[in-house]
This record gives sequence, structure tokens and C-alpha cells, in this order.
Amino acid sequence: MGSIEKYTTKAGVRYVVKYRDPDRKSREKGGFARRKDAEGYLADITVATNRGEYVDPRTAKVTIHDLGVEWIGNQSHLKPSAFRVVESGWRVHVEPEWGHRRIGEIRHSEVVSWVTRMTANGGKPRSASVVIRAFGVLAAILDVAVLDKRISTNPARGVKLPRKGKKKRAYLTSTQVELLAMHAGEAATLVYLLAYTGLRWGEAIGLRVSSLDTLRRRMLIEENAVLIGSHVEVGTPKTHENRSVPFPKFLSVPLARACEGKTRGQLVFGAGDVHFPRSQNQSGWFIKAVRASQADDPTFPSITPHDLRHTAASLAISAGANVKAVQRMLGHASAAMTLDTYADLFDDDLDAVSERMDAVRAETVVGFSWGKEA
Repeated sequence: MGSIEKYTTKAGVRYVVKYRDPDRKSREKGGFARRKDAEGYLADITVATNRGEYVDPRTAKVTIHDLGVEWIGNQSHLKPSAFRVVESGWRVHVEPEWGHRRIGEIRHSEVVSWVTRMTANGGKPRSASVVIRAFGVLAAILDVAVLDKRISTNPARGVKLPRKGKKKRAYLTSTQVELLAMHAGEAATLVYLLAYTGLRWGEAIGLRVSSLDTLRRRMLIEENAVLIGSHVEVGTPKTHENRSVPFPKFLSVPLARACEGKTRGQLVFGAGDVHFPRSQNQSGWFIKAVRASQADDPTFPSITPHDLRHTAASLAISAGANVKAVQRMLGHASAAMTLDTYADLFDDDLDAVSERMDAVRAETVVGFSWGKEA
């Protein structure tokens, strides 16, 4: 397929590999100090060509910046909140470090060093989430380069990443929910809805009057209003699928009152045309309600609105709801996801299983003994 020729330079004897690529175009690569190295390169080229894996060395000269700009532009399928995280990872961490580099020059060890530097960061380490997201952007860009046959392998793959620490979730008791709702004032109905249905914040404030079926006590979840910077972006629910969620009977009257005087197309919470504001600072309504609740109850945890979703899962499971029911209520993609997310809430079930197994064995022993006596 090719040949190896010797030539002389000021530095000594060198070898050049000459070959034809799959398009039958003449190619060559010189500078090999040993004939053995040149033979190895030619062997690799031959095997790659036979397998259909040949990569034109010239295509590896494109920079991460060039590919990254194109890659970012192709992420329009992401939800605005997800896109913002990806774009930030590219702009803040990947482009400044790797933008000028040619993809064919990047080495695995360099990526390892980069991840290590971000993790250490001079005694102020980046969070595991930030490091993993930034690495994911670089790795994804290089994955595309591999698929386009610009490079043969992705030098970012196989890098050991920091582990995310599992944050302990805060669950309110039903009594604490009452306390929070009392201090929430006009937002009490919203607090109850979040704590007893498990809606995401954006799903709750995106509820419209037409979404409520008061006879069946059901809500059709078809919008998700997410705050991106200072702008509320309205889109589909997180899983892109609508779902029907039941609400407790005690919420029927408060929800009806929230809908009074509004058209079917208006929002349930707030004035109807503007999404209900989320507490964004220390003087916001939610944080004030939490602080007032903590003053009344020293065991009241520091929570965010999203923790009310976790509370709903806890209350449902303690009420005897099965995993599939909780999955459908929360809008999880699978029951496995629900189990993984709330594994700690099922710990008590293990004791119940153990007790039931003990009872089964006791009944078996009694029956076995009666059989022997007969």
C-alpha cells in the first residue's frame, strides 16, 4: 500500500512514509527517526484503511473553537434551562482552555490535567457538577470529531471524574407543611399544591384555569415555566410529555377561589397574565415563610420550593402509595428513577418485609408441625 524512504537532514537520518489514501490521493508523513517507527505508522494506516477507519491527518487541524461553535449551534433541541448550563460550560471553561487547540494535537494526559486543575483550582475547587458538565462539553465535541472521522479516537474518554456528593434531602412533615402555608400568606394554596401533588415549581405556576378538572380533581400538566436569567421561558414539561395529576379534596375550594374572575386561558396563580414570582432573594416571600416557620419550630429545615416536591413524594409513600403511582404523580421517566431518587424513603419497607417474612415462616412451621402430628 505504501513505501518507506530514507533521507538525510542536519539532525541525521530520517524516514518518510508515502502512501495513498482511500481516495487514491498520494500522502506522506516524514520525520521518523527510526525505520521501525515509520513501519509502525504505515501498518496503522494500512489497517485503518482496510477497516474503513482511515482519518485524513489534515482534518485534525481544525480547532476546538471551530467545532465548538458549530456544536453549540446544534443544541437547539435542549430545553432553555439545560442549554444555558451547556452554553455556560462551553463559554466559561472549555473555549478559554481549548478553543485555540487543534483536535489532532490534544492528548489524553492533557485532559486529565485539566480536570485535575479544575477540581483543585488553587484550594478553591469547582463543584463536581461544574467539572462534569465542562468535561461533558469537551468530550461531546470530540465525539463528533470522531464520528466525522477527523480523529480516530476521543482523547477525553476514560478520564476519571470527581463524584457528585449526594445532598441530603429535606422532607417536611404534614404539620410543618401547615406551618409553612400559614406563614406563606396569599401563597398558601401554592404551598399546599407543591407539597401534596409533587408538581415542579414551573409546572405549578404554569397551570392555567383550563388545566383544572374540578369534578375529577385532576390537573393536566402541559406547561413548564422556567426562569432563565430574568426571563420566564414557557415550554413543555421536563419529560416533554403531558400528564394528569390528582389533587386532594381539601384543595378544591382554594383552587376554585384562585380561578375566580379569570378566563380559561389565564394562569391559576397570581393575577392571571404574569407568572407568579419565585422567591429570588433573602427578602422573598418563600424564604420569609421558612424563617417564620423555623422560629415556631426549631426542627424546621432550611428548604427551597423544590423540596416541597420531595415532601410530596415522602407523604405519598408514607400514605402507602406504590412506586408506579408516585412515578406517575411526579412525572418521572420510569419507576426505576423514582426508586433511585427516593431510595431513602423506602428503608422502612425493609423492616416491614422482614416482619412479613418472619410471619410467613412462623405460619409454615405451625402447618408443618400439624402435618407431622397427623
